[in-house]
Amino acid sequence: MTILVAYAPRPEGQAALHKGIEIAKRRNEHLLVVNASPGGGSDDPSKADVEDVARVEQMLANSGLSAEFRQFVRGKSAVDEIEALVESLPVSLLILGLRQRSKIGKLIMGSVAQDILMTVSCPVLAVKAG
Repeated sequence: MTILVAYAPRPEGQAALHKGIEIAKRRNEHLLVVNASPGGGSDDPSKADVEDVARVEQMLANSGLSAEFRQFVRGKSAVDEIEALVESLPVSLLILGLRQRSKIGKLIMGSVAQDILMTVSCPVLAVKAG
């Protein structure tokens, strides 16, 4: 089975990554860390940059786990990418980070985490940054 971490380069993404490593070690499962962005703009805060990708890959290499990092920037939303992975892989658990947003912020921008929670067919663990 696979534990899937939806990663974004923010404190909430870091919290999800750390929890994913912890649970994958405890369960002895494969860990897949995914960063997904539709691309297009260079100012997309959900897209991990080169340094962040290298740091995450080093963390995974040092974890002693069967683990991998994938980044998707191919015009699809993060929700679509995560949902497709959940449907195509034996995912035992999806871990994602939550951040607090105002009601107006959610209304205007929507919530990727909420959309993922409502669409995937596997158990989901939502974590907050410390």
